[in-house]
Amino acid sequence: MNEHASHDTIRAVQWHGDHLALLDQRLLPFEERWFNCTTADEVTDAIRVLAVRGAPAIGIAAAWGVVLAAKAGIPLEPVLVTLRAARPTAVNLMWALDRMRARIAEEADAAALEREAQAIQDEDLAANRRMGELGAALIEPGSHVLTHCNTGSLATAGYGTALGVIRAAVEAGRVSQVYAGETRPWLQGARLTMWELVRDGIPAKLVADSAASHLMKHGQVKWVIVGADRIAANGDTANKIGTYQLAIAARHHGVKFMVVAPSTTVDMATETGEDIEIELREATELLSVAGTRTVIEGADAWNPVFDVTPAALIDAIVTERGVILRPDETQMRALFG
Repeated sequence: MNEHASHDTIRAVQWHGDHLALLDQRLLPFEERWFNCTTADEVTDAIRVLAVRGAPAIGIAAAWGVVLAAKAGIPLEPVLVTLRAARPTAVNLMWALDRMRARIAEEADAAALEREAQAIQDEDLAANRRMGELGAALIEPGSHVLTHCNTGSLATAGYGTALGVIRAAVEAGRVSQVYAGETRPWLQGARLTMWELVRDGIPAKLVADSAASHLMKHGQVKWVIVGADRIAANGDTANKIGTYQLAIAARHHGVKFMVVAPSTTVDMATETGEDIEIELREATELLSVAGTRTVIEGADAWNPVFDVTPAALIDAIVTERGVILRPDETQMRALFG
């Protein structure tokens, strides 16, 4: 398949010429069912209900949604607006749609838009491989690492961002054990990351989110490696809820903290993390597990699905353009302009 085939076997976003096939992430790990989209509205729905998730994968899927609309002869501006509103935090969605809008402004036809969407997907995979190499080089041989949420092939065009670094580090003998936090309330770490790690033969153990600090205290982790949904101009980073507390715990215990994301996740128009819109989802997601209610009727819940880690708590930001150590606005502007 490729030089990393032993640890890279998953492609969750697949274009088939007349429809977009998405591996339905709501059903994993127990059922591998494909969610087939033949219209832009179906792509929007897939993004909204988390059949496809992960910042890069959302952007890629949205680009293919535009292609489906173009092939159907549907006016594209309303489609762009609807897709853009599907998820508010991940900047990759906006970036991919802006790129498609630019081609539309150049009067690109459906075939040209199809080539553009394919380029977006191909470039993401190449970026992930490059980030894997750069991030793995920071890790000492034989290290144990902790990751949060899902940042692998399921969340991207393939290979992954933070999980791509882990894949590359495993290949290079730099990581000997991976710990994955379960990631409430959607359990992306338990359902998705563990599925990827076990499937691709990477040594892994699941831990409860609340066990992370205890794990660090006992010297079992050298790096926390996470992805990002938006990185501000000063290096503040929005990622899955629970990331911020991992960064605080890592700093207290002398554990290094790495953020891995493509340059498309960097939003230089957003000055600091305080300016990032944090998506709030339905309370029912927190009051149940897999559709089964676990909390007494009448209870309410607060369900933000992202938080912001200040740049001061980040040891390295890894993108395909390069590595920034101890990020700040000066370094961010030097690399991203």
